[in-house]
Amino acid sequence: MTAADERPTYPPELRTLLDGRWRHIRDLAREQLRGERFAPVADLSTEEHRERVLGQLKTIAATEMSSYGFSADYGGQDDVGGSVVAFEMLVCDLSLMVKVGVQWGLFGGAIQALGTQRHHAAYLHRLMSLDLPGCFAMTETGHGSDVQGLRTTAEYDPGTEEFVVTTPDEAARKDYIGNAARDGRMAVVFARLITQGTDHGVHALLVPIRTADDSPAPGVRIGDCGRKAGLNGVDNGRLWFDGVRVPREALLNRYGDVAPDGTYSSPIESDNRRFFTMLGTLVRGRISVAGGAGSATKAALAIAVKYAQVRRQFDRPDTGEEVALLDYRAHQRRLLPALARTYALHFAQEELVGTLHERHSGEPAGDERGQRELEARAAGLKALATWHATDTIQTCREACGGAGYLEENRLPQLKADTDVFTTFEGDNTVLLQLVARGLITNYRQEFGELDPLGMARFAAGQFLGAVIERTAARSLIERLVSAAPGRGDESDLYDRGWQLELLEDREKHVLDGLARRLRRAGSSGSEAFDAFNDAQDHVLAAGRAHMERVVLEAFVAAIDRCTDQETRRLLDRVCDLFVLSAVEEDRAWFLEHERLTATRAKTVTQQVNRLCAELRPHAEALVDTFGFPDEWLAAPIALGAEAERRREQRAAAQG
Repeated sequence: MTAADERPTYPPELRTLLDGRWRHIRDLAREQLRGERFAPVADLSTEEHRERVLGQLKTIAATEMSSYGFSADYGGQDDVGGSVVAFEMLVCDLSLMVKVGVQWGLFGGAIQALGTQRHHAAYLHRLMSLDLPGCFAMTETGHGSDVQGLRTTAEYDPGTEEFVVTTPDEAARKDYIGNAARDGRMAVVFARLITQGTDHGVHALLVPIRTADDSPAPGVRIGDCGRKAGLNGVDNGRLWFDGVRVPREALLNRYGDVAPDGTYSSPIESDNRRFFTMLGTLVRGRISVAGGAGSATKAALAIAVKYAQVRRQFDRPDTGEEVALLDYRAHQRRLLPALARTYALHFAQEELVGTLHERHSGEPAGDERGQRELEARAAGLKALATWHATDTIQTCREACGGAGYLEENRLPQLKADTDVFTTFEGDNTVLLQLVARGLITNYRQEFGELDPLGMARFAAGQFLGAVIERTAARSLIERLVSAAPGRGDESDLYDRGWQLELLEDREKHVLDGLARRLRRAGSSGSEAFDAFNDAQDHVLAAGRAHMERVVLEAFVAAIDRCTDQETRRLLDRVCDLFVLSAVEEDRAWFLEHERLTATRAKTVTQQVNRLCAELRPHAEALVDTFGFPDEWLAAPIALGAEAERRREQRAAAQG
């Protein structure tokens, strides 16, 4: 029997662990999103695809899935975590996934988070039922990541008690707005709020963009972004506002309000703090994108692994039989480390969703540090997950050869649809800088403003280093790290404490070096911008090192939750492959900084090979555990030889 014939089924406990806290929602999606309406369809025109996705959206609106993220007082279920998990499950068509995100995540989420009772009562039920399709009009042609620099204005007119919303120039047009080109009736518009001659910064207002007969509302101009590289079931459009008047009550006024006479008030005095508080309430969108990217990656890996089980090429000299692709070590190395990282990111995503949910379920509003940590982790995980999706889906396409290039096998569509994930809800490079800025801020808070002696010690590298903030299973991980062996060649590469300590040590070293570099630049009189700009390579390295350590901790915590020994043993090996392949990928850093010897680095590579061989018989079981029905994958090459025969038999019977 060859390795290709050895296909262990996954332990049921593994599916339970992966499905996690919101297993019931995952199962509901598997049950309800089936049949012809939700089967992936290729080669649709733009209009056909948009119409199909709208029909799917209407079907979902009739289920409980549309209400998870909204207040129970208005027909919702107060289950923010459930809303993110439901979003993740829409892998049957990523256009549907994004359309759901626009309607109930961005548009509805902004009204829920930034509005007050009057907005909730007037709009939440209508938007949940899809009676009110909406848009989230933040991005402008000239300002994407720099939301504070938006130029659309909303100037208050006390004579009529209205805001006048204006697009001052072409660079300020709202661009790439989902639902705007065809289906949206109202938009949450982010604009500079001006009253009594004072600009109070960016706020959000509700602005109707279409009338009951589907014509543009007075003063609103609408354009269609047209066909895109992917996601063509989403009607992205452009919006201009030519002095559009909306009532004073259109302002989403949780964090800033305007009285009838034009007096501005806010519970948050600082303009900067108010702005970042408002944006922080919208972090769910960024977390959802990370989860959606993870689902697309899982689908691509499921297709590529299943194909590699049955596709054979070149004869074995000893038997004369053709060899399954997945029996080749090079092929294993293409797919299995990516599969291990996908598992690691899944558990990090699950932990992040849980944190988001808990904060929405009664966390004190004044807990700013906790909110900032959530935002930084959301930014970092979104960057890692979407870059991983882009890299892995391309690898899966190549691993399937010409079959992977056929549209019917879904990989080209997954690749096209996820490409933009790296830049929407925040450009990944900018997001990793945000993570690093947060780390530097925490560093400063930990050590305070240094006196001259402290500065001297700092420059001499005599500090103990940045304090590591644990994000998962704190006591467990502390125990593992404290019991870790030394760095010498004799220590066990499979010792979990050693692995944790290695990634933790890299993070500390990179962050210490960055802080020292910025501090030196500051002491020489350099401008803060120039100092940060010159160190951006270091900044990005710090953000990535931090997030890889966070992801590993989440994986370790998930294994600790597992009570079934067979499942634990399997996950231990998957985790080993994740961390050792990550070390191998960054071995230049570990060698340059003497964290690994040359001999040790070679041993890491040898052990990655060994782990690929050890996990090869489990590869199909590991992708089956994701729980995607064959009809969601919709790739003939993913069905396997026997399943393909059954499909042909059914087709013949129906024909």
